[in-house]
Amino acid sequence: MALSDKEKAVAIISNGIAVFSLFQERGELPENITMYDFISKAVPENIKSEVTAELIDEIFVYVSSAHSS
Repeated sequence: MALSDKEKAVAIISNGIAVFSLFQERGELPENITMYDFISKAVPENIKSEVTAELIDEIFVYVSSAHSS
């Protein structure tokens, strides 16, 4: 069964949050880049319509709370 575009977006966002956090810890992020900008650059064009700031926030809150439990 193939993933829907929404499921693909969730996977890409989750991965983007993880990579952003690793780069941030290592000090390897370009200056003045936000997590939203970082994730937006990683999203394929055919999925971009599914990605919103609200969805990024929702996934960030979920991932953060899951890792702190």
